[in-house]
Amino acid sequence: MKKIEAIIRTTKFEAVRDALARIGVNFFSLKDVKGYGLQKGEVHTYRGADLGADYIPRLQMDIVTSDEKVEEIMTTIEQAGRTGNVGDGKIFVYDIERVVRIRTGERDKDAV
Repeated sequence: MKKIEAIIRTTKFEAVRDALARIGVNFFSLKDVKGYGLQKGEVHTYRGADLGADYIPRLQMDIVTSDEKVEEIMTTIEQAGRTGNVGDGKIFVYDIERVVRIRTGERDKDAV
């Protein structure tokens, strides 16, 4: 089993969510995150004044899946989340040793 952690633009969330649903991924965890990287902060204009942002708001999606679905999920997120500009995000993949569904006690693949 693997955990896919994707950091994406907030404006691309609906496109990524819908693309994942089309390949059968209907569950993930989502959290608001802030980052700092190559983009070095976006400049926002408010009432004619340019306002810099030290940290850039993004969304982090966490998906636990079987090893066989990792490439398909990564490709789907990459394609749906891409704008071609700096700041599109990153995808990380981690090994998962154990999973327990608290409600039923199911373990590992049965719990995913």
